[in-house]
Amino acid sequence: MSNEPSVTIASESKLVSGAWLVVALLFFVGTLNYLDRIIITTMRASLIESIPMTDVQFGLLTSVFLWVYGILSPLAGFLADRFNRSLVIIGSLFVWSTVTWLTAYATTFEQLLATRALMGISEACYIPAALALIADYHRGTTRSLANSINLAGVMAGSSLGFLGGWIAETHDWTIAFIILGVIGVVYSLVLLFFLKDPKDRVSETSDNSANNVSFVQAMKDLFGQRAFILMLIFWGLMGMVVWLIVGWLPTYYKEHFNLSQSVAGLYATGYLYPASFAGLLTGGLLADRWSRTNPRARILIPVIGLFIAAPFVFLAGYVSVISIAILCFFVYAFTRMFIDANMMPVLCMIVDPRFRATGYGILNLVSCIVGGLGIYLGGALRDADIDLSIIFQTASVIMVFCAVLFYKVRIK
Repeated sequence: MSNEPSVTIASESKLVSGAWLVVALLFFVGTLNYLDRIIITTMRASLIESIPMTDVQFGLLTSVFLWVYGILSPLAGFLADRFNRSLVIIGSLFVWSTVTWLTAYATTFEQLLATRALMGISEACYIPAALALIADYHRGTTRSLANSINLAGVMAGSSLGFLGGWIAETHDWTIAFIILGVIGVVYSLVLLFFLKDPKDRVSETSDNSANNVSFVQAMKDLFGQRAFILMLIFWGLMGMVVWLIVGWLPTYYKEHFNLSQSVAGLYATGYLYPASFAGLLTGGLLADRWSRTNPRARILIPVIGLFIAAPFVFLAGYVSVISIAILCFFVYAFTRMFIDANMMPVLCMIVDPRFRATGYGILNLVSCIVGGLGIYLGGALRDADIDLSIIFQTASVIMVFCAVLFYKVRIK
């Protein structure tokens, strides 16, 4: 009996064959996932010149994507739990890439809006399935890092969004959609030969049958757990905090330090992406290493990250020196990503393996809804003449509350 823990750890640490290949393949899928959705925001002038629309209509192109994406995320996660995850991912990539390709041939606002809605439907199927598939392959002390690398691909796609504006400005806005659409379709065909579910995927389930899953059963199981509800509240509040900061940081730099719009935008994004990228990988690596001796490591690392980030965000609301403000938000971006690195790994520790993707889909839904409310709340507070520094300080207090909330999550 005394040797049982060490045997268990050794078993969990043993990687399933092809585990890192799956991470590498999904890294590029994640890059395409965010690049395809975000390029439209960087080519506003070219798009409006070709297809006349109001600013409200242009904003609706992103909003309708987010609404459809969020609402369908739980169902998309259920599909990944019920069926072959690899095929769900490949099908999702093929469909959204085809829609991306077809977007180039839109000639009216209504057609453009329809393609964005269709993209929301197809892209919703990716993240829950991808993170669940990685968890199927990485079951021990590599799970957080593998999860982080996949999300780093998503971040890479976000940072490459400027390519859409550049192509639209130097050539034509339709070319960007054609190129990315073709790349995605071809890559989905390549994945048919290399991306597979692990043969023993169902071995972790209680009844050894991945097909024995119903949506109602998944809902009852997930919402019947206090730990999942705590994660849901936590993820929703953090979505509000993130969108409050990301959505209003350029305005804060512009008004607080009297910067031009372009310089403020550079400070708000140019420093955050490298910090977030590094924080994502660091948070995954630290959690994996610590998990070898502490089973709650993947919970404690995000908690520590929030307790570090919160005072820096609070301080940023007071400082009058821009270099200090940049440093504060750099630290925030670095340590906040410890959460993203470990959300799916923590979810795996509290829910039935059959419902992992469904659970993450529900988290996605709440994040989209509350995140959108966060941006709206920031605007409402601005209209009420509330200074952005106070808004950021409020966000820092919410972060401390979130850290305490996440600490209370208990693993099985």
